[in-house]
Amino acid sequence: MTDPIADFLTRLRNAILANHKVVEVPASNVKKEMTKILKDKGYILNYKFVDDGLQGVIKIALKYHPETKIPAIKDLKRVSKPGLRKYCGALELPRVLNGLGIAILSTSQGVMTDKEARQKHVGGEILCYVY
Repeated sequence: MTDPIADFLTRLRNAILANHKVVEVPASNVKKEMTKILKDKGYILNYKFVDDGLQGVIKIALKYHPETKIPAIKDLKRVSKPGLRKYCGALELPRVLNGLGIAILSTSQGVMTDKEARQKHVGGEILCYVY
């Protein structure tokens, strides 16, 4: 697999479009951190790491509005790709939908959102936009 993060986002996107309740993705440390951020920001209900002896699996419970069944995640967009990496400094961090969405960054201090990176004054690689 060339781009595991793009595969992670595509699995989430496809599960949301098919109105699935739970989606399983192969685990990695970056994917675990991204899932933790999505949970903290309220885009998913819950997640669980299942160790299967190999690399493990992350089970993600997707979040929908109780009455209208509209998903909490409207769009997931991969920004930095293996063929063209996108980096930004601490002063030029992006604002997604004027602050309504989040950008997930990989920094020297770990994976974090754009708001956390602004507070810690660090830049890094922009992994994806979520809104």
